[in-house]
Amino acid sequence: MTNRRRFFHAAARLPLIGGLITGRAGFAAAKPRDFFSELGVPPIINGAGAYTMMTGSLMLPEVVEAIAACSRRFVRLSELHDAVGKRIASLLGAEAAMVPSGAAAALTLGTAACITGDNPEFIQRIPDTAGMKNEVIVQKTHRFPYDHMVRNCGVRLIEVETAAELERAISPKTAHLLFLNKADPLGQVKMAEFVALGKKHRVPTFNDAAADVPPIDHVTGPLKLGFDLVAVSGGKGLRGPQSAGLLLGRADLIRAARLNTVPHSDTMGRSCKVNKEELVGMMVAVELYLKHDHAADRREWERRVKTISAAVADVPGIVIEPFVPKIANQTPHLRLKWDANRIRVSPAGLMQKLREGAPSIELVPEPPEGVEIAAWTLEPGEAEIVGKRIRAILAA
Repeated sequence: MTNRRRFFHAAARLPLIGGLITGRAGFAAAKPRDFFSELGVPPIINGAGAYTMMTGSLMLPEVVEAIAACSRRFVRLSELHDAVGKRIASLLGAEAAMVPSGAAAALTLGTAACITGDNPEFIQRIPDTAGMKNEVIVQKTHRFPYDHMVRNCGVRLIEVETAAELERAISPKTAHLLFLNKADPLGQVKMAEFVALGKKHRVPTFNDAAADVPPIDHVTGPLKLGFDLVAVSGGKGLRGPQSAGLLLGRADLIRAARLNTVPHSDTMGRSCKVNKEELVGMMVAVELYLKHDHAADRREWERRVKTISAAVADVPGIVIEPFVPKIANQTPHLRLKWDANRIRVSPAGLMQKLREGAPSIELVPEPPEGVEIAAWTLEPGEAEIVGKRIRAILAA
């Protein structure tokens, strides 16, 4: 009896065995904390898409496992940067690669690389770019809010519309030519001609394809075409860490971009750091994406669109438009519009009611008379909830 008492007394001190023996206490210890509930921040059903304001996409379990595994050991950060970059470059067919803290950071670091090269004085001086290449040429139709990340480096954006204007704008001050991948249909200078002009004048070409996965061809295609740099978000279609991205391209420019960020302290990109967890997590996300059954994903997304469509189809005055964006976020979506004389709620009113309900739902407005729903950021069972809630509001 004494030996049994000693055994149970000792076992109760062990976290696992003690939990199994003590029953309720053990289960309580194993229950994960509900941080969102603690903080009073309700989770949402994300029918809007992989936007940063909605915390991007959901990381794959294998990515989370990689992050947890890497969090428990130290390494030399530069060595890991090199090794991860080499692996990702080989996977995507790039000459070189690095992992910055998102596509926005990739724009800053890529621009810095084109300005400074490996010149230590220039690296320490920017955004003071006096005496350096401090102009970036961009088509007017390719201006976008994130080109602020380019201007962070102390450059001036030169807007052009035609190929002739672009060539006339090129000068010894030109750091690179900036191209927004999703704006290709809008500009007069298409992708192939844009790259050719860069090659002709020996000026780097930089393609921002941040939100353009899937498909992966939107990344590998520009590289094969000859873009010197390509920026990609890690926390959208690739389902890697939201605080990571990819910068792919010429080895000399990737090397210069690395010199403009961690672990180097006195640099423009010191704030663009990623640690070992994001580095390996991003690599694992790329590995998984290339092995994934994307056809199965597509079928499921299309099913969700049909589910929501069916739920609202009998609402008088509604117009249902399934669609797939041409380039960015190229996945099945649903657009809903309605006759304001028959349905007395505005798109903004519908979105607010969905936001205030339980569970809270976020959509994207389609001005001036509708809303859009992204199927790919819904979780299993959520399409049914979204359809039911929308129908209840519109039918009322």
